[in-house]
Amino acid sequence: MRVAIEFPPISPEIFSISLMGYDFALRWYALAYIIGILIGWRMALMAIKTARLWPENKAPMTTAQVEDLLTSVILGVIVGGRIGYVVFYQPAYYLAHPLEALMIWQGGMSFHGGLLGVVVAGLYFCTRNGVAKLQAADMMALAVAPGLLLGRIANFINAELWGRQTDQPWGVIFPGDAAQNCGPLIEICARHPSQLYEAILEGLVLGGFILWLAWRRHALKTPGVVMGTFFAGYGIARFIVEFFRQPDALFISEGNPLGLALQSNGYGFTMGQLLSFPMILIGIWFILRARKE
Repeated sequence: MRVAIEFPPISPEIFSISLMGYDFALRWYALAYIIGILIGWRMALMAIKTARLWPENKAPMTTAQVEDLLTSVILGVIVGGRIGYVVFYQPAYYLAHPLEALMIWQGGMSFHGGLLGVVVAGLYFCTRNGVAKLQAADMMALAVAPGLLLGRIANFINAELWGRQTDQPWGVIFPGDAAQNCGPLIEICARHPSQLYEAILEGLVLGGFILWLAWRRHALKTPGVVMGTFFAGYGIARFIVEFFRQPDALFISEGNPLGLALQSNGYGFTMGQLLSFPMILIGIWFILRARKE
């Protein structure tokens, strides 16, 4: 007899109110973003205030500059994440409906696009304020893990980005489209809780390893090592999880010829893997470059 876990009865909305004819709701996903940013901000401030962690025992920026950088990073995440989703996952649709690309409240964000947005925002901030770029990147990489952990847990609560079908006892019976797309002959439509796999690998494992490097192995004294570790570590974790995660329907639709080509052999590369592989190479290059210098 097959065993599976029933999806817990958790609403994506924490609470909702009606005001002047409009409905407003606080969702777990939004709360995850807010708490993740706040925790990351506090971690960055703690690192900046601990001068012994940095080269020549001197932090690369002031606490006031960290707060200014946070504003740029948030803007980079939102703008880059949305542009990445439009370009990587559903370009044909948004070419036909360009105004909908601005409707971020309808959902649709890409981590890799958000990462590119953060890179651009960080480069602009560092150039404008005369801050060492690699050290600023190390500080940001140090603070990313809480947001990744909470964001993936929120994905699970939203019953989105679920995994491929599985007969493992820890498979989860997700509601909605996840249950309807298993086929008529499937007795129990259980799927990998790939959101939780990502939360563990990207948030706990990678985040814990980076903290260990920074606080125990003094990795921040070698600019580029922490950032390179994050890039390579995230790329590896995401590449692995993509084998268990259901490819996005938009990615393998007729509106995305690249997605159809990559998925033509069943377990071919997904867009997540395609975007993660360069991250692995870039991360390794930064680590080797930093250690050599």
